[in-house]
Amino acid sequence: MLSQKDIIQTRDMIDKRHLDIRTITMGISLQDCAHSDVKECARRIYDKITHQAENLVKVGQDIEWEFGIPIVNKRISVTPIALVGAACETDCYVPLAIAMDEAAKTCGVNFIGGFSALVQKGMTKADRVLIQSIPEALAATERVCSSVNVGSTRAGINMDAVAMMGRIIKETAQRTAENDGLGCAKLVVFANAVEDNPFMAGAFHGVGEPECVLNVGVSGPGVVHHALQSVKGQPFDVVAETIKKTAFRITRMGQIVGVEASNRLGIPFGIVDLSLAPTPAVGDSVARILEEMGLETCGTHGTTAALALLNDAVKKGGVMASNHVGGLSGAFIPVSEDEGMIAAAESGVLSLSKLEAMTCVCSVGLDMIAVPGDTSAETISAIIADEAAIGMVNSKTTAVRIIPAPGKVVGDRVEMGGLLGSAPVMPVYGASSAEFIARGGRIPAPLQSLKN
Repeated sequence: MLSQKDIIQTRDMIDKRHLDIRTITMGISLQDCAHSDVKECARRIYDKITHQAENLVKVGQDIEWEFGIPIVNKRISVTPIALVGAACETDCYVPLAIAMDEAAKTCGVNFIGGFSALVQKGMTKADRVLIQSIPEALAATERVCSSVNVGSTRAGINMDAVAMMGRIIKETAQRTAENDGLGCAKLVVFANAVEDNPFMAGAFHGVGEPECVLNVGVSGPGVVHHALQSVKGQPFDVVAETIKKTAFRITRMGQIVGVEASNRLGIPFGIVDLSLAPTPAVGDSVARILEEMGLETCGTHGTTAALALLNDAVKKGGVMASNHVGGLSGAFIPVSEDEGMIAAAESGVLSLSKLEAMTCVCSVGLDMIAVPGDTSAETISAIIADEAAIGMVNSKTTAVRIIPAPGKVVGDRVEMGGLLGSAPVMPVYGASSAEFIARGGRIPAPLQSLKN
C-alpha cells in the first residue's frame, strides 16, 4: 500500500527531477512474415506490425493521463530482419526497412528496432545482404534502427564482421552527410546483445521471445542526483544505500506501468530495464551523479570507480522492485545525450580512452560519440573490436554507436536534436590499425566460455 508520503515523493520526482518512463516497447515476432517475394514479405511485415501495435500509443497516452506518469517514447522492436528476409529471393532488404518505417509512422511510434543481424560466429547470405543494406536503409527511413551483434562470450569475435561494420558505418555517415551523419545514431554494433532490450537504437525482438511482449525502460538520473545531494561527504556505503533506495522507487513505477499496459493491450509483460538513461536536459545527467560523489569533472581519476558503484547499486535496488528485470539495466553513458558528458568532453577531461575504461563497468559501451569525418573505416573497426573484447571477456553487453561526422574536425559539434542531443567531435588516435583489421577470421572465445 502506497502512503501519502510515497505519492508526494513520486509526484515531486516527476515534476522536479525529470523522472519518467523512458519507453514502453512492444516486441513483435515477424517469423511468420517470411516469403520468397520481397514485396510480399514487406507487405506482411507492415500488416503484422500495424495490427499488433495499433493501440500501443493510445494505451500509453491513456496511462500517462490516468497515472500522471510521463511515458516519453512508445516504440516497437521486431525479429532480426536478417532472419525474416532469409527466404526472400533478393540481394537488398531496403524494401523491408521501408515497410518497417511506414508501419512505425502508421502506429505513431518514434522508433522501430530490429533491422538487425546476429553474426557473432559467422555470416549467412541473408546476414550479408542485411548488413550491406544498412546504409541505404537508414538513409531512406526516418524511424528504423539497426544493430549487428559481432561477438559474444560463447562465440568469440567475428573479425570479418567487425571489418565490414567499419565500412558500413562510414558509408552510412556519407549517405546522411546532410544531417551530420545522423544515420549512424540509429546503428549499434554489439557484443553479447540481449533479446529483450527496450532501448533504441539496439532493440530487437529475440527468437527466444513470445509472439508479442511489452518491455519497459525506466530512467531517472535527475532523481538519483538529487538524492545524493542529501548525503554529501558521507561514506560510500551510505551513497550506495541511497542509490539502491532511489532505484527501487524508480523501478517500481516502471513495473506498475508495464503490467498495466500489458493488461490493456492483452499481451504478456516482459521486463523492466532499469537503466539510468540521461537526456540533454540540465538536471537529467549521469555525469552529474558521478560528480556529486566528489569528482570535479566526469572523466577525471576516480570516474570508473564511481560509475561501478552507481551501476551496481542501481541493479541491486531495481531487482527488489520487479519480478522481471532484464534488458541492459544499469547506467548509460551516451555522450551526446548527457549534458554533463558533453561538458566534460568539451573541457578535454573526458577522452575516448577514459570512456572505453568506463564501459567495463557500465550498462553498454561507447555510445553516441562523434569523431572526425576523416576517421578511417579500419580505425572504427578497431574501436569496435576493443569494445567487443571488453564484452566478451567480462561476459557483459557492450556496444559501439559512433558517428564519423562528414566534414567535421575535433572541436566541431554535431547537432542531432531531440533526445539524440549534440556531440562534440572527439579525437581518435592517429596510428593505424589497418593491418590488424585486415587479418580477419575470428578471435577465439575466452576460457570462461567453457561453462558446461
